[in-house]
Amino acid sequence: MFDVDSLLTTFGLVGVLAVIFMETGILIGFIFPGDTLLFTAGIMSASADRAIAPLWVLMVLIPVAAALGDQLGYLIGRRYGPPALQSRVLNWIGPEAVAKTEAFFDRYGPVTVMFARFIAVVRTVTPLVAGIAKMKHSVFTLWSVLGCVIWGAGITLLGYLLGGIPVIQKYLDVFILLGVASVLIPLIIKIVRLRLAARKHDGTVDEGDDSPA
Repeated sequence: MFDVDSLLTTFGLVGVLAVIFMETGILIGFIFPGDTLLFTAGIMSASADRAIAPLWVLMVLIPVAAALGDQLGYLIGRRYGPPALQSRVLNWIGPEAVAKTEAFFDRYGPVTVMFARFIAVVRTVTPLVAGIAKMKHSVFTLWSVLGCVIWGAGITLLGYLLGGIPVIQKYLDVFILLGVASVLIPLIIKIVRLRLAARKHDGTVDEGDDSPA
């Protein structure tokens, strides 16, 4: 059922870049573990017959996709302000992530934009919060680009270097499947949880409607 070559052909470089962009650009990518995705892409690039793109292409395009996602997230926060935090997607992410991001900003200031790249979910919320706080765009862009380059190119390069180890080359199919599973399984779990929460909410509403006036 799991044809690795078919998965790679379907997902490919465009899929990786799309997920990295969505993680901060339109806020729905928070369910994808971007770190694992980059690491897996790096491992694959160490194998000539499994690489989705040359290493240098990954190390250039991944930071670009991440930085563009940051810019869109920032513009959404800047344009819509605090009401953006009331969106359905932010409700899915949960108030904890927003609170943690705001705490990082309070403690570290603009440098948070760079540090957040290495913290799952927080990196999704950070551009939005920066935009809402009306952080100076040039300052945001500086720290965003630095974070995207270090994170995007660094993790991909680490995967590439480890991908050259013989034992990893031998079990490359297993590592690729684990990488794909790490993307798909959280998505499935999140969808199931959201559906259960929606049913529970609908049931509560129905019971309330039946109560006597």
